[in-house]
Amino acid sequence: MLQLIALHKSFGTVDVLKGIDLKVTPGEMVFLIGPSGSGKSTLLRCCNRLEEPTSGAVVVEGVDITGPKVDLNKARRRIGMVFQSFNLYPHKTALGNVALALIKVSGLSRRAAREKAMAALSDVGLADKAENYPAQLSGGQQQRVAIARALALEPKVMLFDEPTSALDPELVGDVLDVMRKVREAGMTMLVVSHEMRFAAEAADRVIFMDGGVIVEEGSPQEIFRAPKEARTQTFLSRVSH
Repeated sequence: MLQLIALHKSFGTVDVLKGIDLKVTPGEMVFLIGPSGSGKSTLLRCCNRLEEPTSGAVVVEGVDITGPKVDLNKARRRIGMVFQSFNLYPHKTALGNVALALIKVSGLSRRAAREKAMAALSDVGLADKAENYPAQLSGGQQQRVAIARALALEPKVMLFDEPTSALDPELVGDVLDVMRKVREAGMTMLVVSHEMRFAAEAADRVIFMDGGVIVEEGSPQEIFRAPKEARTQTFLSRVSH
């Protein structure tokens, strides 16, 4: 579903990604873990070309979206992204935020967009908050609106970049529950997160990155209970999970 081939990304003289090879199969939930500055978020942002890879390829459903002739807007429709900050329009309601994406990106009529947006909000448990503005919602609710907005566009792959790191601890669970539901519905997901317990119970595969390379990958059990690499062991000993 998603393949990265020899992916490099440099900012000036700093090599942030140093030849990443990664395959994510349909319906798989892959967690990227590692210290800050290891390249995890840059990797995600290269997957939909929010950052331009310096070299290498990103292939989504067999289409090289780094190719010179690719229709980037069309390619991005296949890839939903949820950020640390919710990026909602403050002057639009929850329903309006989700519907706007459907009107602008999918070209739906206002009525069809509102119907589909309402269904997406129901899926994340926020049908009753449809007419609320972002300022009237908790951080966790705003993040769930952001997830609904991404899901409404029916992407093939969902990228999550530390979706819970800006939330108060008691609000994290609701967002993780929605992510669990999305996974159970068969969505292919690539997640950058520090939620180790969630990774241990929900991920199909865990990848440990450090210094712009994949150091180790395996099942949650392999990575969390018996990591082979010293760098992985050191990192996990410093983070509670």
